[in-house]
Amino acid sequence: MNAVLVIDKPAGLTSHDVVNRVRRMLQQRAVGHLGTLDPLATGVLPLVLGNLTRLAQFYTASEKTYEGVIRFGFATDTYDAEGQASGPTQAVQVSLEQVRDVAARFRGVIEQMPPPFSAKKIHGVPAYKLARKHKDVPLKAVQVEIKEFEILTAEGDRASFRARVASGTYMRSVAHDMGQQMGCGAHLESLRRTALGEFDLADAHTLEEVEAAAKEDRTDDLFIHPRKLLPQFPSVTANEETAARIRSGRAVNLPELSRARQVKVFCGQRELIAIANRVAGTLFHPRIVLAGDATPQLSAGRQR
Repeated sequence: MNAVLVIDKPAGLTSHDVVNRVRRMLQQRAVGHLGTLDPLATGVLPLVLGNLTRLAQFYTASEKTYEGVIRFGFATDTYDAEGQASGPTQAVQVSLEQVRDVAARFRGVIEQMPPPFSAKKIHGVPAYKLARKHKDVPLKAVQVEIKEFEILTAEGDRASFRARVASGTYMRSVAHDMGQQMGCGAHLESLRRTALGEFDLADAHTLEEVEAAAKEDRTDDLFIHPRKLLPQFPSVTANEETAARIRSGRAVNLPELSRARQVKVFCGQRELIAIANRVAGTLFHPRIVLAGDATPQLSAGRQR
């Protein structure tokens, strides 16, 4: 089973919890995800199955879109609603103009400190493991990009937002830092990812829908059409002779794509068999082969 399935992740589950549930439902060993969501967060969680776990390398820098709510008045140790308050609660009434003014400072390329409760590694140890033991978490600020950050509403001590960010951006840190700048503390109360790369909520299915489809043997209806994957790469449909060469890892001539650097190679309309790199002229060599001549071997695959 080589496929991509987008889950609408519910709150309360880790991304790995979702992967494990889908493994059991589909009886598929090789399942990975394309971008972690915190347990609090909901929304778009793309899963790659079978040989398509090898596509994960192309999604490490995928842009993400979020909607959420920031609560002002106190910060938490996790920077979200699951953590312990870092200080006393303040009674605040934020205005739309006030929050929008502060939010504007976070647009563009900025330096951001990751949350102490995060998967960032410190000498090979995830930061959250140190934070849980109340140990020092010596994280360093990293450069991130917030391409869009719009405050939609502000009422009482809460403000709702929509954001489009580059990979590696923590919206928890944005909420925390905004609270610091406003002098009242803040944390991320809720977060929903509405898009990751080419995937959005229109593609997503609940775990209940996947379970029902698996019982009725109609999971193919839930999978993303392979032609939609990696839209930045042109597609070519190989004939049988060319497909056989690619499946065996050999270079082929693709004259119709002489200017492309990297291409998706299909056999028929739905079978994605390789991602190929241009060597010179019209000669392309497979970078990764997703289907071989024999039965494919499943590879293990693999904000906020």
